[in-house]
Amino acid sequence: MIGVELAKLFRRPRTYVITGLLCLLPLIVAIFLASTRIPPPPGQGGAFLSAVLSNGALYPAAAMALVLPVFLPVSVAVLAGDAVAGEAATGTLRYLLIRPVGRTRLLLAKLISLIVFVLFAIAAVLVTAYLTGLALFGSQPSAGVALPADVTSLSGVTITPAGLALRLLGTVVYIVVSMLGVASIALFLSTITDSALGAAMGALAVLVTSQVLVTLDAAAAIRPYLPTRYWFAWIDFFREPILWRDIERGAGIQLVYLVVLLGAAWATFMTRDITN
Repeated sequence: MIGVELAKLFRRPRTYVITGLLCLLPLIVAIFLASTRIPPPPGQGGAFLSAVLSNGALYPAAAMALVLPVFLPVSVAVLAGDAVAGEAATGTLRYLLIRPVGRTRLLLAKLISLIVFVLFAIAAVLVTAYLTGLALFGSQPSAGVALPADVTSLSGVTITPAGLALRLLGTVVYIVVSMLGVASIALFLSTITDSALGAAMGALAVLVTSQVLVTLDAAAAIRPYLPTRYWFAWIDFFREPILWRDIERGAGIQLVYLVVLLGAAWATFMTRDITN
């Protein structure tokens, strides 16, 4: 069943259209930066954008900061919302379950397919951003990569290419966990409705509400528990030394959402009357 879901994922043109759009935004931003050589004002613009003007090797990190707030969560919510509700709307869910395939196995296959999509999309963004960064901004010829002063407490600190690769790997793992939190919200909603659009929009409504409450002082009591509160904690991987507090908190809260909502999705799906 997992193989079937993965084959469906990579056979559908929407997978490549969504991934292409995710890669397009960093490319457009890089072209403007390279042509004008005007960095964002201090405190404005995405993380690392000022630093990439002198070192294109950091552009993958800048690209992740560009796609994370909106594009990547929307993509995950759309696909996760379609996972079950889309099958029900097209009438294929009933035929899937007529086969000797358990509902738990089907739901697990859908989840693994979402994980693979997130990894595929992130890998595509990182590779295209790295090649774009080197082509448009070049790379420092020295053995180390300078960490930008606006995201580290120590100016002039450098890391080796191997160290940069490890920090990017940590970033990928953290963002995957964060996006699984998004997927769990949309997947749960997908099990209680036959509308893929409704499930996706419901998940996005939760995320937008969370983003608004994160900036609201009156919501300080619940701020640490909001799903988007620690989305950008991965930037701490690029500090020297790495600050683990927010990274650990962010991963922990996403795992709680993942366990609770996937458990709710499983319970709902197991007892759902499939009529389509």
